[in-house]
Amino acid sequence: MCGIVGLLLKNSALRGQLGELMVPMLIGMTERGPDSAGLAVFTETLPQSRRKISVYAGLTAQADAYDWAALVEALNAAMPIQAQASAQGNHAVIHFEGSSASVNAWIKAHDPRLHLLSAGRSIELYKDIGTPSDVAARYGFGELTGSHLVGHTRMATESAVTPDRAHPFTAGEDFCLVHNGSLSNPNGIRRMLEPRGIRFETDNDTEAACRFLEWRLREGDTLHEALRKGFEALDGFYTFLMGTPTELALIRDPFACKPAVVAETDDYVAIASEFRSLAHLPDIKHAHVFEPAPEEMYVWKA
Repeated sequence: MCGIVGLLLKNSALRGQLGELMVPMLIGMTERGPDSAGLAVFTETLPQSRRKISVYAGLTAQADAYDWAALVEALNAAMPIQAQASAQGNHAVIHFEGSSASVNAWIKAHDPRLHLLSAGRSIELYKDIGTPSDVAARYGFGELTGSHLVGHTRMATESAVTPDRAHPFTAGEDFCLVHNGSLSNPNGIRRMLEPRGIRFETDNDTEAACRFLEWRLREGDTLHEALRKGFEALDGFYTFLMGTPTELALIRDPFACKPAVVAETDDYVAIASEFRSLAHLPDIKHAHVFEPAPEEMYVWKA
């Protein structure tokens, strides 16, 4: 049992309140996921030549005291990319010119204890072990701004409670996924993807779904096409919530065993595993509130 939350702001005037509106949603899912929590937030897209990566230092000896300035200095000395870092505890978002793949490779070689969380022109990601309220306070979730986000609270049932197994999971650039449920065929998905050069970092079943769908997008599928193929390939019980720079997408398995509720107004679309996480939202009394149907695709544009 886990909790998912999502929030997309149709009204751009509210984007400065994205984190403030989201934190009660995440904390409302504490009983569904007290082990760890995280979120991916989509901000204004960087110019085509620039990228940003989210990095976690909690597994290093320095943890919260990690010297991000020294890392960036060494990175800029190694390659002319005009890197800059914005740190929040043991997380940092590093902006730079050029390819995220080359920077990721350099960081892994420079300090293998660092964990790369996300890459792209829009996405920033924070996740850690601890209760949702602790994680939200640790990383200042209430101060986050942007157009939309995807969040998760985890109750581990099939892999260890570690930061890298917390959700959201990412693959490629600017794609993330959170999951409530369990897949019965993640190993089959891994065996299908690994010969295609796709590397896995954990034994978590959610990573298999995330990498499958991102692979289909890289192969040229639209999001709708990728999700349709996901219905065919992914077996189990699930509610998936996904984010791209321009979209928020929700699907449930054919049996719809895992709960989800949506509230939509002219100002926002809000998603949670239970309505209590939506009850504080502005004008919720006049929202269109509904339960998503099984094996249907719901995609909202940011």
